[in-house]
Amino acid sequence: MSKYIVVTGGVVSSLGKGITAASLGRLLKNRGFSVAVQKLDPYINVDPGTMSPYQHGEVFVTDDGTETDLDIGHYERFLGITCNKNCNYTSGKIYSSIIAKEREGKYLGRTIQVVPHVTNEIKEDIQGAGGDDTDIVIVEIGGTVGDIEGLSFLEAVRQLRMEVGQENLVFLHVALLPYLEAAQEVKTKPAQNSVKELTRLGIQPDILVCRTNAGIDLTDEMKEKLAMFCNLRGKEFVIHNSDAKCLYDLPLMMQKEGLDKIVCKLLKLKAGKADMSGWKNMISKLKSNKQEVKVGIVGKYTAVADAYISVTEALKHAGLNNGVKVKVKLIDSVDIEKNGAEAMLSELKGIVVPGGFGTRGVEGKIMAATYARENNIPYLGLCLGMQIAVIEFARNVIKWNDASSSEFETASKHNVIDIMEDQKGISEKGGTMRLGAYECTLTQGTKTYKAYGKKHISERHRHRYEFNNKFRKDFENNGMVIAGVNEERNLVEIVELPNHKFYVASQFHPEFKSRPDNPHPLFEAFIGACKD
Repeated sequence: MSKYIVVTGGVVSSLGKGITAASLGRLLKNRGFSVAVQKLDPYINVDPGTMSPYQHGEVFVTDDGTETDLDIGHYERFLGITCNKNCNYTSGKIYSSIIAKEREGKYLGRTIQVVPHVTNEIKEDIQGAGGDDTDIVIVEIGGTVGDIEGLSFLEAVRQLRMEVGQENLVFLHVALLPYLEAAQEVKTKPAQNSVKELTRLGIQPDILVCRTNAGIDLTDEMKEKLAMFCNLRGKEFVIHNSDAKCLYDLPLMMQKEGLDKIVCKLLKLKAGKADMSGWKNMISKLKSNKQEVKVGIVGKYTAVADAYISVTEALKHAGLNNGVKVKVKLIDSVDIEKNGAEAMLSELKGIVVPGGFGTRGVEGKIMAATYARENNIPYLGLCLGMQIAVIEFARNVIKWNDASSSEFETASKHNVIDIMEDQKGISEKGGTMRLGAYECTLTQGTKTYKAYGKKHISERHRHRYEFNNKFRKDFENNGMVIAGVNEERNLVEIVELPNHKFYVASQFHPEFKSRPDNPHPLFEAFIGACKD
């Protein structure tokens, strides 16, 4: 039977519960345990797929096509695992399942209630997160203790603790310790009140992780005070988690605080100390790189950095083996439309246009693609970024002034991006998208093939529109190379310009498969070109 670690958060949202959970998971994995992770989001959306990035940051996609919370990306990057549909549940997903069962008569006419029906559904989903060979399941409950949406999840894990026993489920609570500048003092009362709110709901945290600003010292006296007022077994069960300059320092910081040791003690798990030597070497390499390369991400959700978190992290990973430190600048494509490409992009060594939906800011992205192509600046297009590169090439090289995508313009004679029919003649029109992992066959002799070093790859998708095969020969005759295709459905996956330093664009999202200790080859090749 798997053992469970339930992570909750208090005082404020965006505390870094996901990073804390991912860091702990890495430590436990390096102790030799098999670890699964799960995020429970209390909001009523079925999944984050229809939500604006301004609300919850990027939508992360798994191999099986599940649209998930961005924390799943942190889990995959930190633990080096591949998540699936069991890794992310929302209130909407839970209630959809219950209502479907009720309509089918599976409850035999009973009145459907939060307890036991909703809580039972949640418990079943938690227990289904791991397999028979999973030692530990880390479950993060989104939101903040006190939110009305999260009550059913907290009640479910309270019941689960009673059912599996204290030695099989640990409660870890992450809370903020604010620093008051006027008093020049760290305040513990908000964390105490957050724990009291949890205990009012029947949950006594076993471990308290205290989030503070960088440079704040959490003394033994403070830890003893928190342990006493939060009813913990001792000060060693109070863990200090301060802001870090490098995200990947967190597992080492948590190890120094003894978090994984305490978890193993509580769960009666026996294993040697986590061997973090490889992780330390990776971080040392990241920090020792002195040469700086400035890369711009041209998007339209730049007011929220989390909207492009996987792209940002993949770029930083790619600096590792290239011996450079990648500095990422987020650039609003609408500003390019207002101020011009030269004014906004001239300081960059490379340009990335990531995925997105809708018409706002599209012309600014096209201007960025033009600027990169004409000035021989490395360009990496991702999903919509590939479609932008194709539209730009059609307009300015092939000279189809009306070239566009049917997402933006239905009346154009040259919609070089369109909804295509696959080889079986099944249209993708409707509410569907191409989601999850698809095979791609690379063209030998291309920059893309050289980057991957193999002919067949698999990458994750999240889009509805495709390269329009009707115009494929026109592009090839004018110098654009089709560097990769999905042979099963005859869909273009990658395009590139052979006479450019690096101008590669993929219909898929390679950023989702990049890891700090295993950078993605396409990003590595891109940063290599930026460096040169």
